[in-house]
Amino acid sequence: MRWNLLSKPEKEKVQQLQNELKIDEIIANLLVQRGIETYEQARTFFRPTLADLHDPYLMKDMDKAVTRIEKAINNNENILIFGDYDVDGTTAVSLVSSYLKSVYPNIDTYIPDRYDEGYGISYKGIDYADDNGITLIIALDCGIKSIDHIAYAKDKNIDFIICDHHRPGDKLPDAIAVLDPKRDDCTYPYDELCGCGVGFKLIQALAKNRNQTMDDLIPYLDLVATAIAADIVPMTGENRVLAKFGLEVINTNPRPGIKALIQNLKKKTLSITDVVFIIAPRINAAGRIKHGKEAVALLTEFDLDQAEQFASEIEQHNSDRKDLDKQITIEALAQIELNDEQENFTTVVYQENWHKGVIGIVASRLTETYYRPTIVFTKSGDKLAASARSVKGFDIYNALEACAEHLEQFGGHMYAAGMTLKEENYPAFKKAFEKVVRDTIAPELLIPEITIDAELEFSEIQPKFIRLLNQFEPFGPQNMTPVFMSKNLNDTGYAKTLGQNEEHLKLFVKQKGSEGFGAIGFGLGSKLELAKNHKPFELAYCIDENEFNGNVTIQLRLKDIRS
Repeated sequence: MRWNLLSKPEKEKVQQLQNELKIDEIIANLLVQRGIETYEQARTFFRPTLADLHDPYLMKDMDKAVTRIEKAINNNENILIFGDYDVDGTTAVSLVSSYLKSVYPNIDTYIPDRYDEGYGISYKGIDYADDNGITLIIALDCGIKSIDHIAYAKDKNIDFIICDHHRPGDKLPDAIAVLDPKRDDCTYPYDELCGCGVGFKLIQALAKNRNQTMDDLIPYLDLVATAIAADIVPMTGENRVLAKFGLEVINTNPRPGIKALIQNLKKKTLSITDVVFIIAPRINAAGRIKHGKEAVALLTEFDLDQAEQFASEIEQHNSDRKDLDKQITIEALAQIELNDEQENFTTVVYQENWHKGVIGIVASRLTETYYRPTIVFTKSGDKLAASARSVKGFDIYNALEACAEHLEQFGGHMYAAGMTLKEENYPAFKKAFEKVVRDTIAPELLIPEITIDAELEFSEIQPKFIRLLNQFEPFGPQNMTPVFMSKNLNDTGYAKTLGQNEEHLKLFVKQKGSEGFGAIGFGLGSKLELAKNHKPFELAYCIDENEFNGNVTIQLRLKDIRS
């Protein structure tokens, strides 16, 4: 692994913040690295309040959206809430539909079938609306590029309100309102909301119009926090406020659907990381294995017994998803070895019976194993469909664009993409993709990088330091869990491996003149000898607190170890 120690920020800025906040230099460094340079910015960061949220009417077209919804309610129209099948889409549909149902009964929901309809607004969904006398569709987490679909709906006298967070194309759909903070002509102060976040701004505007307050909307924040965590949007600005207060709802008074998902966990308090790895995969599993509408049924159910039944079914879907993902990963790794492709610059694999719902997860697993741009294909109808994942610093979307002649269609962004192609074009595409990556990728990008925030002496790891560090939460992009490095360390003779295949590393580490700390390195079992050879070593790590039988101890979560 490459260790990238961030350079220290401007000394004057650090000293000023240090003096104003009366904090250690290391904490001031971490804040300035995150763009927090003034007392007021630090106050907002450490003590966010719901009053920090922006006026929803600052978003372009918000007034039009609210006017159209109120008109629909006054005219007794049928309204359809439409959203994508992933976590962001299903939480957004659950959020807006449950709010609207609290004031008006004629609300229906629609999630497209992942395999039959694919991503985004579908003609089948519009036909469903037409067949059921629906005259207004509110689309969430999709629709910003659905020009033809919106025109098709308009011909059927169905209006659209679009709530999206993806970047628009050159032309906007002809909808009643297009809520998207990434619109060039939208001056909304924060443009990193997820789809559910945009949906929340819509209900915030509706609530304001009905003389409701933020207190009335707090029960919906568990859904927003789940979407923010799952969609990997920056943990800054409004996202940080919504995630923090949403996490409080999850931990104190979650809706029955989320309560049913987490009530058997041993952890008393969930972090954003727990939401990412415990709640989000289960909600996603419905759309991957069966149908996303099951996730909406769970998240909008207010009877706990019924929610527990839904949660049990979703738990089974998640278990099936894990089994599929594990089996396909084993088969894909075997295929790479069989074809002697370990030295390639890319990983491209295909088997016609791999489950389309988990190939994205498998692509991520293969990227972790070989650390290179990865594409996993399966059969979908008469074509091949694929999910792509990249490595840090390499734009896989641009690489696909260079191979576009072999593809039917593709879409995505720098680090993740999807595509389809004709089966006969697969060999040519695989060859072209390998060549493009080989010719354009910087060799160092094929080595995983650890970004290290600061070098730390063990003597600096004090209770006050830990307390302040905990207040940096919730963590996420642009506010990641701080990673530290320390030098001249020794194991006290406790070093050993853990796990069925001895894949994990357990240490007790000391630095001269300071107390020692327990350390755990998942997947670092192969580095046991580095710790046991009695020579000093360096660690890159995060700092965790472990609670056991009422006692709290500090543990280092290792990222890497080197001599």
